[in-house]
Amino acid sequence: MASFVLALYADRLAPKAHRAPLSAGNRVIYVRAGDATIRSGGQVAALAGNSAWHGAAGCEVAAGANGAALLRWELAPAGAAPAGEPLLAHGLELADPGGYLMRCDRVDFPPGGIAYTHTHRGPGIRCLLAGGIRVEVNGRTQDVQPGGAWFEAGPDPVRALASGEPTGFARVMILPRSSRGKSSIRYVLPEDQDKPKTQQYQIFCDEPITL
Repeated sequence: MASFVLALYADRLAPKAHRAPLSAGNRVIYVRAGDATIRSGGQVAALAGNSAWHGAAGCEVAAGANGAALLRWELAPAGAAPAGEPLLAHGLELADPGGYLMRCDRVDFPPGGIAYTHTHRGPGIRCLLAGGIRVEVNGRTQDVQPGGAWFEAGPDPVRALASGEPTGFARVMILPRSSRGKSSIRYVLPEDQDKPKTQQYQIFCDEPITL
């Protein structure tokens, strides 16, 4: 079993500004606002708001004419030097012989929406983009506001309640490769199985990784 750290960073770049180059490592970069250009391994990706990029090679990031607000998830071996001051970081033990993938998606709720008690097939870090959300897990409650981040282990049953306004968050999860292209969610309570599910999903990246 190998030890890793999944960390979330927030980068804000002024118009046309360049971020210091990032070394090789499994990462996802999500553009929360503005636009950005990412250069990595001879490839160039132009990202608008509400889009994301995954890569493992070193990369350079530049903001567009309106600047850029970025969320950046890094998966690194435990003990590696952090790539900045994280909003949130959490240790992971990864040992699935079938390998893993990094999935970045966005989840949106209508006002008052509920994610009924559920689990996921792997751990991940979420960051609230808009609205408000109450996360209930193992008898603990966390109220999150925009810009706030939280970790979900995967197997722990979670219930989430959106505020009275449209609510959305971006997340990156580390999932078994067998989950590629498939939903990772499992509802725990039989009475919730057939209830209407009001949350909507956008998947940006669902890429196998090498640890």
